[in-house]
Amino acid sequence: MDLSQDKWTENQKLESVSIILDVRTPEEFIEGHIPNAELIDIRSPQEFMNKVNDLEVSNSYYIYCRSGARSAQACQILKQKGIVNCYNLLGGIMEWKGEIIS
Repeated sequence: MDLSQDKWTENQKLESVSIILDVRTPEEFIEGHIPNAELIDIRSPQEFMNKVNDLEVSNSYYIYCRSGARSAQACQILKQKGIVNCYNLLGGIMEWKGEIIS
């Protein structure tokens, strides 16, 4: 499900267990990322799928990338793996108005 930044942040704070996933490259992650985000690079397919297979299906995942395209793709993959609580940040980190760690 695609969410605006306000809704994405609001929903994420209300969850008992929510995990923020950054699906960009390690280089992009180092340049700046949302606090508490875990990196799983969708451009490294084998590593990405290994990490997806380790995810707990009952958790909620809040996913972002640079612009929202890779994270939308990642949400589709997670849904195929049975993870129903998967939320894509519309506009990605490019439109993020919150804190960024670099």
